[in-house]
Amino acid sequence: MIIIKKKEKDTVDRMLKEYKRKSIRYGVINEVKSRKEFVKPSVKKRQTRLKAIFYQMVKTTKENNL
Repeated sequence: MIIIKKKEKDTVDRMLKEYKRKSIRYGVINEVKSRKEFVKPSVKKRQTRLKAIFYQMVKTTKENNL
């Protein structure tokens, strides 16, 4: 839970800005987006595997071009 304390000179706009920064920092928005729909564990594994393969391929092509 994100807690924002109001200081003497804080306005509502400033407090909203601070809330937005904290929610991004703690990953609240990403968590809400990921919980919108259920993704099977096998699909998650496949996605992470494909992502790792892609990054490995990019890394090797960079090394070969140098």
